[in-house]
Amino acid sequence: MRAGVKTRSRPFITTPRAKLTLSAEQIIADYRLAVRSRAASELGRREVLAGRAPFGIFGDGKEVAQLAMAHVMRPGDWRSGYYRDQTVMLAVGVTTLEQYFAQLYADTDVGREPFSGGRQMSNHYATRIVDAAGHWRDLLSGVQVASDFSPVAAHMPRSVGLAWASKLYRESAVLRDVANGFSRNGDEVCFTTIGNAAAAEGLFWESVNAVGVLQVPLLISVWDDGYGISVPNELQMTKSSVSAALAGMRRDGGPGFDIEVVKGWDYVALCDTYAIVAERVRREHVP
Repeated sequence: MRAGVKTRSRPFITTPRAKLTLSAEQIIADYRLAVRSRAASELGRREVLAGRAPFGIFGDGKEVAQLAMAHVMRPGDWRSGYYRDQTVMLAVGVTTLEQYFAQLYADTDVGREPFSGGRQMSNHYATRIVDAAGHWRDLLSGVQVASDFSPVAAHMPRSVGLAWASKLYRESAVLRDVANGFSRNGDEVCFTTIGNAAAAEGLFWESVNAVGVLQVPLLISVWDDGYGISVPNELQMTKSSVSAALAGMRRDGGPGFDIEVVKGWDYVALCDTYAIVAERVRREHVP
């Protein structure tokens, strides 16, 4: 990377691979949101332990990676993730901290908790695809969110379907004729997230095999903390690494997918990698 100087001596960083310019304004804004999200996790945990909230599950430790991911999400893209994704949802404007805490307290008022009216666990998000009259909303107006599941890895097959829809919109002349409000020539990417422990589930492996065969625009982020459900990687994952276990599915001159490994705290490398990968997934429909 190289440091430079902008107008009025505001510094910036240019990433080494994508040559992405990270301005001081962006970096500071991301830092502030990361701090707010971490504080929300810590406060939420205290509220649960004190008995003031019934149950909580939080996304602390994953803030930096999710901020980098948020920068490459575009209107019309889909997120099919899991219950650690508050930072990216805050970053793309799907939720607010007020809504986050309303869900933590199981508020049944959909004006304050619009995702499930207090019926789901905390950190479960969704966007509506029809309006109050039952008419289709313009799904290209913002990032869309498929309602989160609580069982681990259950969202993976759905992620395959959402990504496959983009491929069908791009390849089918019939679907192109009715794509208005749903797709821009299949340019939409489905972003899915999962933890390292859930990546040991059969649903994960069936899904990654399917996207390798189908070649659909699915971008999978595995948040690997080394532990999952209080169990270390070596006791639940072959080679103690999701990326190492997936190595045989790499795209080496044939169908498969690309694999990138980045440290979860390296903001510049994460922004760089997400910029390169998301553009490739969007353009080539390579998972």
